[in-house]
Amino acid sequence: MNGYFGSYLVVAVLLLIGLAIVAGALLANRLLRPSRPTPDKLLTYECGVDPVGEGWAQSQIRYYVFTYLYVVFAVDAVFLFPWATVFAAPGFGMTTLVEMFVFLGFIGIGILYAWRKRVLAWT
Repeated sequence: MNGYFGSYLVVAVLLLIGLAIVAGALLANRLLRPSRPTPDKLLTYECGVDPVGEGWAQSQIRYYVFTYLYVVFAVDAVFLFPWATVFAAPGFGMTTLVEMFVFLGFIGIGILYAWRKRVLAWT
């Protein structure tokens, strides 16, 4: 198949090969590993400390905001480098410049949100 769907066939075959490799590795692991469950091995723990009390704990919302900020800045860095290479290509200058200002607007909204939530303070 050399037509339009031929390239999709190659992708599908490679996906199936990848899934077979992963499934084979997991199956080999299950067949070759020793299995000796004891009550101590089945006990949940965190950082080597035996659990005390209930398993439910409340976390603060600011940790989610830190995660959001990380994603904002990581995505910013990931998209700036390819943009810089495409910007220099002939015929893409103004289009990529406008797209980058839209993207930086979204980044600015993220920073403004973090500033309004007082996450950017060093306390």
